[in-house]
Amino acid sequence: MTRRSWSLRRRLVVGVALLVAVAFVLIGVTTVAAVRASALDRLDQQVLAGLDMVAGPGGPAGEGPSPDSDAGSGRPPPRIGTLQVLLRDDGTTLASGYTDGTGSEIPLTDAQISILTSARLPHRTPVTVDLGGSIGTVRVAAEDRGDVMVVSGSSFQDVTATTTTTALILVAVLGGVLLLVTVVLTLMVTRALRPLHRLAGTARRVTERPLATGHVLLPDRVDPADTDPDTEVGQVGSALNTMLSHIEGALTARQDSEEQLRRFVADASHELRTPLATIRGYAELTQGDDAPMTPTQERSLTRITAEATRMSALVDDLLLLARLDAGQPLRRDPVELTHLVIEAVDDAHVADPDHRWLLEVDESLDVLGDEDRLRQVLINLLGNARSHTPAGTTITASLDREGQDVVLRITDDGPGIDPELCARLFERFSRGDRSRTRETSADRSGRAGGTGLGLSISQAIVRAHDGRMDVSSEPGRTTFTVRLPASG
Repeated sequence: MTRRSWSLRRRLVVGVALLVAVAFVLIGVTTVAAVRASALDRLDQQVLAGLDMVAGPGGPAGEGPSPDSDAGSGRPPPRIGTLQVLLRDDGTTLASGYTDGTGSEIPLTDAQISILTSARLPHRTPVTVDLGGSIGTVRVAAEDRGDVMVVSGSSFQDVTATTTTTALILVAVLGGVLLLVTVVLTLMVTRALRPLHRLAGTARRVTERPLATGHVLLPDRVDPADTDPDTEVGQVGSALNTMLSHIEGALTARQDSEEQLRRFVADASHELRTPLATIRGYAELTQGDDAPMTPTQERSLTRITAEATRMSALVDDLLLLARLDAGQPLRRDPVELTHLVIEAVDDAHVADPDHRWLLEVDESLDVLGDEDRLRQVLINLLGNARSHTPAGTTITASLDREGQDVVLRITDDGPGIDPELCARLFERFSRGDRSRTRETSADRSGRAGGTGLGLSISQAIVRAHDGRMDVSSEPGRTTFTVRLPASG
């Protein structure tokens, strides 16, 4: 999971936990550094105090009893981990000793003496020197007493132990506090984001509702507890409720407008059928009369008859679309779709022998639906392929079973459809004349061509059968695909 896909809760918890962790690291580093500096300062004081004891009166390098009379000198025994060295200017070692953990004083080796000599120790300024062996790292200071250099030191183990112990304590304590802060922060953020999750749930339920068609009701609203205007989430919840009310009102107004328009189209189409039939009847009656007519009159009557016929077809198509849009149910009877395809291809071959017609059907396939309307879909698709392709084009009708669907494909090897028209090919009154050679019936018989409603009607009929219609086109291959649920 990438960081961009993290939830808001995770981002808040991780972000705050990182800030707290950085603060704890800074606190820990600062504390350890301060403790180490304090321990080192105390060690330096001990080193200088030891140097004063060695170089002072009564000490090994001072005036008083000799080093061999320590028992009677009244000086306290050396502390564990302390170092005392007396060196002459010529490099001769007068005395050297280191008190180990058992209280025994062990002499320094020549190598350790050489390390001290080569360190060029400053006057009464403690420095850290690693002598190795059983002594390890020590803090030493030096002072010249005539021709003798006095060196006193203390082991660095106390500073290291104090620093390590402090670091371990801080890691344990601050780590536990960080874990506790993270748990408490997770609970607090989760509780604080609950209203936002409820808002998201409301929005998700709204998006799952079909909003494209039909009466739309949006009963889902944000709970009043999550619409407090004094909180940011409450402001969003209140705005979401207002927006949902506006959307519901707009969708209701849209549906009312569509229903009014649908009723108007249906009523107008129904009312126009009678006068159009009358016009056609009188035109045909006049043409059947033996009274002499001029060529202009004959041509005019022919055009009147053709246009009346075309308008009648247009009115019937609009009436059918209005009924389908209104959700008028179609018949649901068993239909042998294979038989319909065979008949439709045979009729198309008879109507237009200039095209090459192919049929690919392997088995008898049945669907539940309205046989007349499905036949209309087949006639529209085959007629569309015939009208928009030149003579000699091969048109193939195939019928297959794919899963639970019966799939009908009408394919031609014509010039194809303009890509700009494919997106709106199923819109009403959409015409494909720009990209396909359209030889309409008007070109062959003098009557008007199609209305541009064939594909819209076909798609509406297929949807009314719970199916889907798609189109894919490229130069040399155009395919209309119809998927219908198989019966049984």
